[in-house]
Amino acid sequence: MYQTIKWEGEERVAWIRLNRPEKMNAMNGTMQAELMEAIKRTKRDEKFRCLVITGEGRAFCSGADLTEMGKDLDYGEILRTAYNPLILELQSLEIPVIAAVNGAAAGAGFSLALACDLRVVHESASFHQAFVHIGLIPDAGNLYFLPRMIGYAKAMELSLLGEAVSAEKAVELGLSSRVIPAASWEKEIRDFAEKVASLPTRAIALMKHCLQKTFETPLPQMLEYEAAAQKAAGRTADHREGIRAFLEKRKARFSGR
Repeated sequence: MYQTIKWEGEERVAWIRLNRPEKMNAMNGTMQAELMEAIKRTKRDEKFRCLVITGEGRAFCSGADLTEMGKDLDYGEILRTAYNPLILELQSLEIPVIAAVNGAAAGAGFSLALACDLRVVHESASFHQAFVHIGLIPDAGNLYFLPRMIGYAKAMELSLLGEAVSAEKAVELGLSSRVIPAASWEKEIRDFAEKVASLPTRAIALMKHCLQKTFETPLPQMLEYEAAAQKAAGRTADHREGIRAFLEKRKARFSGR
């Protein structure tokens, strides 16, 4: 069905694998369109409670396919019509999204990883703010997400110098939550995705909505957002299950409802 990605749906977890390994999963127009369709496909099926995005081969995503970049292109228009809608669609997912960064994430590939909710990295993974090396600025949401994660000064340093960030440094900076050894990569990614998918999905959706507002919202308004979201969370089946499990001294079995 797809030329440049692989999509698969398991019991509770959907997987998107970028599949241009010979090009280090560089994004071309076909991949952008297929990613958009796969994200929408995942959103339509309520059984999915987590999405994992990863890459085939030795790279996560090396960014835009520069071999498709001709002369006199309007990069702003490319962002407005292709990359930006993709990032917004990804951010609109109410289920948690994990970037399983299996190798290099450069340029727009770095931006794609930043747009996910969680990033776990292979021991050989690296992040490259590569735009400066071709005389461009970081885009596709990069300059929105990065300073929120690591602060203005570090975001400026990475953007201005364009130096690679190792897997270990990514954890130190707060870009990633954990480094996974090569020998246990597939198992640990699956175990982590299943753990995330077992959490109270509706509460996570409300959490995401609030966190996405926090940097632009005054405290009184943020308190009201939290109150409204907590009211909704308090009416979910998962909340009732959580209370029962606490009283019965057992692990909660959340249904995502």
